[in-house]
Amino acid sequence: MRLILGSGSPRRRELLAQLGIVPDAILPPDIDEDPRKAELPRPYCVRLAREKALAVVADADDIVLTADTTVALGRRILGKPRDAGEAAEFLLALGGRRHQVITAVAVRRGARVWERESVSAVKMKRLSDAELNAYLAGGEWQGKAGGYAIQGTAGAFIPWISGSFTGIVGLPLAETAQLLQAAGYPVWRQA
Repeated sequence: MRLILGSGSPRRRELLAQLGIVPDAILPPDIDEDPRKAELPRPYCVRLAREKALAVVADADDIVLTADTTVALGRRILGKPRDAGEAAEFLLALGGRRHQVITAVAVRRGARVWERESVSAVKMKRLSDAELNAYLAGGEWQGKAGGYAIQGTAGAFIPWISGSFTGIVGLPLAETAQLLQAAGYPVWRQA
C-alpha cells in the first residue's frame, strides 16, 4: 500500500508532515478547474477534489489523497488569480468583509472514494494602498485561491476566523486523518 498525494502544493506536504505522514509519491493530476456555469462554491470544490482523486493513476491497494481549496464571496468563486490585477480585485472585494474558505478532501482506495469538506469563515481587513501594493509586489498571491495565503504575509490582514486554520491553509488535518483511517491508512502508527 502506497500513499499518493495528488497535489503539488508544498503547504499540503507540510501539513501532512505535522501528522508524521510522508507520501510515497506526489502525483498532481491535470484536470480542468474551471467552474461550470452557475456552479456554487461548495459543490464546485467537492467536485474538483473528487475529480482529482479519480484522475490519479494508482494501483488498487494504493491510497490517493487529493484536496481543493476555494475562496467564496457569497456565491462568487474566487479562484487563483490570473495576474496581479485580478489578485488586487479579489483582495479589494474581500477587504472589510467575511468570506468562506472551503477545502474539500477526497481519499480513494480502489474504486471507493471518501469525501469531507471543511468550511471556515474568514474576515479580511480593508487594505491600504501601501499594504495592497506591497503584498502584490511580493508575489505571494500567485497560485493562491482568493489571492492570499493566511500562513504568509496575508496573515496580518486576517483579524478573525471561525473554523479550521489548517483547512484555510489547504488541508484540514482532522478531516484528512479521519478519511485516511477510513481508507485503512495507519495514521497513528508508532514510529
